[in-house]
Amino acid sequence: MVTLLLASSQDNASVNLHRAMLELGGWSKPTNLPHGTMHQHISRDVHLLLIEELHIHADGIDSIHEENADCEIEEVLILSRHVSATNTPALTLHAIGIPGETPHGEEGQAGGTKGTVVPPSPRFASLFRGMLAEGKSRGLDSEYDLTLETTHHGPVLSKPTLYIEIGSTEDQWNSKEAGDAWASVISDNLGLDESVPISWREGEDVMIGLGGGHYAPRHKAVLSDSELWVGHILANYALPFENPEEGKEPMGAWKHAIRTSVESTMSAFPGGQLFAHLDRKSFKGWQRTAILSLLEELEVPVRRGKELS
Repeated sequence: MVTLLLASSQDNASVNLHRAMLELGGWSKPTNLPHGTMHQHISRDVHLLLIEELHIHADGIDSIHEENADCEIEEVLILSRHVSATNTPALTLHAIGIPGETPHGEEGQAGGTKGTVVPPSPRFASLFRGMLAEGKSRGLDSEYDLTLETTHHGPVLSKPTLYIEIGSTEDQWNSKEAGDAWASVISDNLGLDESVPISWREGEDVMIGLGGGHYAPRHKAVLSDSELWVGHILANYALPFENPEEGKEPMGAWKHAIRTSVESTMSAFPGGQLFAHLDRKSFKGWQRTAILSLLEELEVPVRRGKELS
C-alpha cells in the first residue's frame, strides 16, 4: 500500500515542497509516466509524483497513478500553496471536499464536486501536531501562523487525502525554510528516516469537528492539546441552514454535509470510535438542536470539555 505525495509544476509552493522532499534523500531516479514524473522511496512504500496539471483539478489522479505505476494507493498527501485574503504567512493542512455547496453534482469554483467530500487521511492530526512541534523548534511560529483549516476545495479522489500547504504569498511559497520544515514533518510521520511511521490504530478515538470559522480555532485547540485523531472539520459556511418553520426540521444542505462527512470519516478510520465536537457558540440554539438530533440518529456521540483528551 503506497502513500502518494503529489506535487504540481503549476504551483510554486508545491515545487518547493517537492524539492525539499527530494533533498532528504532516499529516492530512486525519476521515472517518466504518462501522467507525471515519479520518484520511489527506497525503504518505504512512498511515491513522489510531479504532474503538470494543477492539483485541485486533478480528479481521479489516485486511480490514474495506480494504473500507470502498477500499485495500490493507501492515501494521498498533496503538496500545495495556501492563499488567504490577509496574506498571512502560514503553514497549514486540511481535508478536502465541498459538502455544503449546491447544486449537488456541479463542479466547484476551486475544483471538487458540490455536495461531495473525499475521505480524510488518518494522518491529519499527527501531521498537524508534528508541524506545531517542528515549526516551534525552528522558530517559525514567530513568522508563520501554524494552523489547520476546515474541509474545502478539490480534487475529487477516492483515497484518503490531505492537503499540506505553505502560505500565503510568493515569499513564503518559495521559502526554503518553510519547505524544509514540512518535509521534515512528513518524513518523520511516514518513517522515511528509518524511524517507525506514525499510524492510526483501530479502536482509537476519532473526532469530526462541526462549526466555527475557516481556521477552526476551537477544534484546533482540542487537537493541539490531545492525542486524538481527526477526520473532516466543517465550518459554519459548509453547514447552510434555512430558517425553520415552527415544529419542522430546518431545511438546507447542512444535513447532507454532516451525513456525508461522517460517512467519509468512518470510511477512512474503519473500526474507529467516532465522536463529534461542536463549536457551540457558533450556532443558534435551533441549529444546535437540529445537529444534535441528526448526530443521535447517526449514532455519533458528542463530547466536550473534560471528555476531550
